[in-house]
Amino acid sequence: MGRVRAYLQERLSHGPVHLTLIDPEKSDPSEAARTARSAVELGSDAVMLGGSTGITPGRMGAVARGVKAAVPVPVIIFPEGPESLAGEADAIYFMSLLNSRDPDWVIRTQARAALAVRQLGLEPISLGYIVVAPGMRVGEVGQVDPVRRDDPATAQGYALAAELLGMSLVYLEAGSGAPEPVPPELVRAVRSVLTVPLIVGGGIRTGIDARRLLDAGAQLLVTGTVTEEEGIGPGFQEILKEVRTDRGG
Repeated sequence: MGRVRAYLQERLSHGPVHLTLIDPEKSDPSEAARTARSAVELGSDAVMLGGSTGITPGRMGAVARGVKAAVPVPVIIFPEGPESLAGEADAIYFMSLLNSRDPDWVIRTQARAALAVRQLGLEPISLGYIVVAPGMRVGEVGQVDPVRRDDPATAQGYALAAELLGMSLVYLEAGSGAPEPVPPELVRAVRSVLTVPLIVGGGIRTGIDARRLLDAGAQLLVTGTVTEEEGIGPGFQEILKEVRTDRGG
């Protein structure tokens, strides 16, 4: 097990984990560093970099360097393709968009990127990525058939297939900027069939959102839009408060 994955497992042994998502196209290195520093001071456990299409290795590398200089936690690339790879980060989600209609997003892009990931020395963290309605931009770009919000059986099937294929994490994603998070009922259903950790992201803006998802079984929460909309404001602080409550701090 790689260093970053072991770190996440250790953090999970104490309770839920929070991941701050920063879009390198929307934050320059100094802005990203400030956001990361404030987030980690509030209890965020790691920083994810990604979100936009068209991120260049140079831009990703510059932002990763800025964030790593500012915080002691891992920096993980949340890739949109091989063009967003940069060796300055610690790790990368080596992920398959399981409910895409396009084989490129399921496996072909990963095949094109595999050698570069190895050469750059990035720790790969295998991840099954499942987009739930509305899906937002990732659903459009990824040519996804989104899992319906009232269809737990389909979500369970994708999630368990990811685990049985050997993926170390499963990620339920409502989409960046989604008006609402993944339904707690869907999270609960997926969690009931998994033995690997479950990440939930998209549309999490308030402490109430976070509490509902944590109570439903989410083990890692990803927030990005809330910091883009209000910075490290009340919504973000309430989300981190709920995470800290569940891990006794």
